[in-house]
Amino acid sequence: MKRRSADRAGWQRLTRRRFHTMHLDTPEFTGYRSLLLIDAVSAPFWTQESVERCRIADTGFAWLQHFPASAQHTLTTMFDSQGRVAQWYIDICAGHGIDDRGVPWFDDLYLDIVVSPSGAHWLLDADELDAALHAGLVSRNEYDLAHAEARRVLDAIERRSWPLLELSVAHLLEHRAALEASDAANTSNRGADIDGDTGGVGLHARRAARRPGMRNQERT
Repeated sequence: MKRRSADRAGWQRLTRRRFHTMHLDTPEFTGYRSLLLIDAVSAPFWTQESVERCRIADTGFAWLQHFPASAQHTLTTMFDSQGRVAQWYIDICAGHGIDDRGVPWFDDLYLDIVVSPSGAHWLLDADELDAALHAGLVSRNEYDLAHAEARRVLDAIERRSWPLLELSVAHLLEHRAALEASDAANTSNRGADIDGDTGGVGLHARRAARRPGMRNQERT
């Protein structure tokens, strides 16, 4: 089992990015939500699910990730440069939280669910979870938890009773506005305190430059 961070700090394909996270407690959603804005890439990133090939990372794309409180999954909505949903991606996890930088993380339980804008959906990496169980990397309880959570999510998708999928577009607009406000505030602060520059846009919103190049097997 691997711990993964919402900011994808090690993904070198992203050569320029912005990142922001916030906590929400509303009737629609309770938990953390992060926004990764992809400002530049060394090359576009495509995935292939069944017969559908999908570009999920390129200049101008945005990834909005929800971490629902007390749930064993996260939801990442991948938007293209026009603000259209390219793909929804659900990671089944043992749990999630916040690190000392204020960045959400999750403990990956291998199973993933992909949903396309057409409504087609797929359960991925069941073979990886089987291999992890046989290798002792996950317990039988974690294995059973992963399959049970994936079934719950798939049932909600198939019944069209998971409003978070549809809320993602409105949440993107809301989160972009929050990031722009944070950027503006930190720009103002840097201008007001030239000698006290902390070199960034604070704990939750920041930019990072990465060298191009990536392993053959990319894991976002």
